[in-house]
Amino acid sequence: MSFIHLLKTSFKVLRANRRRYFLTILGIIIGVAAVIIVMSVGAGAQSLIFDQITSVGSNLIGVLPGYSDENGPPATAFGITVTTLKQEDAEALAKIKGMEAVTSYVRGLETMQWQDKKTEATYVGVSADYPQVESAETSQGSFFTEEDNKAIARVVVLGWQVSKDLFGDENPLNQQVKIKRESFRVIGVMEKRGVEAFENQDGLVFIPLLTAQKIMLGINHVSLIRGKVKNERDVPAAITQVEQILRERHKIQNGKSDDFTVRAAVEALDALKTVTDALKFFLSAIAAISLLVGGIGIMNIMLVTVSERTREIGLRKALGATKKDIERQFLLEALVLTIAGGIIGIIGGAVVSGLVAVVARYLGYNWSLVVTFNSIAMGVIISGLVGVIFGWYPARRAASFDPVVALRYE
Repeated sequence: MSFIHLLKTSFKVLRANRRRYFLTILGIIIGVAAVIIVMSVGAGAQSLIFDQITSVGSNLIGVLPGYSDENGPPATAFGITVTTLKQEDAEALAKIKGMEAVTSYVRGLETMQWQDKKTEATYVGVSADYPQVESAETSQGSFFTEEDNKAIARVVVLGWQVSKDLFGDENPLNQQVKIKRESFRVIGVMEKRGVEAFENQDGLVFIPLLTAQKIMLGINHVSLIRGKVKNERDVPAAITQVEQILRERHKIQNGKSDDFTVRAAVEALDALKTVTDALKFFLSAIAAISLLVGGIGIMNIMLVTVSERTREIGLRKALGATKKDIERQFLLEALVLTIAGGIIGIIGGAVVSGLVAVVARYLGYNWSLVVTFNSIAMGVIISGLVGVIFGWYPARRAASFDPVVALRYE
């Protein structure tokens, strides 16, 4: 019996019982769709994370208070307040050869008010070199100077969104706004920047570091120091110098743990890739469990089909069909069934992945829709393997029937 004839016969049988067979392959459809979605969403999330890290700058070095090992997060990641970093540390790091600019950070969350309009905003106390470090510019007015910082001036530079929320189309320059109970004069508005490093930069406002420390927070430490190295290839050498300078300034003896953590943005990429790849593999493995369930369903329905078609099998054998012909027939039916489920699952998974990408982009994230040829090929191959593996036993059982006994089967 030719392959084409076997294939035509398989489609005829499946079409005659399409509702029952469709319910049978739901496990395959869901399993393949889940694998496609996990791989696509994982790749999109990985791309988003990488974009967010690289948007900060590959030549930036961050210094956080508190010790951590090479693979672990610093103490501040657990909400612990550590006060080991000072502005004087940042000033010392700014003298490193090859360091372009350095700024310190502190922050708080308060209600801002102008006339009868209010909005929640995160105020960030920074040094005057902030625009240089972050490659940020003002669209109106100017950023504050180091003289403003030393004078503990009550001046503020608004993020683009905060400016729109409070002032709309009015000119905010030289207007007085209240943060907490303090009045600040608006001297600038930042350009629209969107989401960077998983934070909406347009929802921030910037005030001089000393003003934030002395007037707003009542502290003398900083929560972060960030330095910009002139040349990216000099980042490793700069990190070494940063560690040496801070150990000397903090009087940390040899063999003792640091009370700070130094990280380069590029260092996080490899670690994050390893983590996200492992997560994608783990989630894909969980999603593949439904393929196992679907395979068992295929085997069950094929065994039922074999029982229902016992007389047909006996008749075909009596007319000259061999064991191989019968085995190929039922194996091909299982294969067609599972591949059809795989194709439907691929289409469904791609549609859901597309919807996820649309929603993420609507929320302001630069999310890439990634449905690779490899994931599609894997979906087809896996579904085909399920058909072969779980269709083999029913096919062997059908081929083993004695034609005389099969013809007498009621």
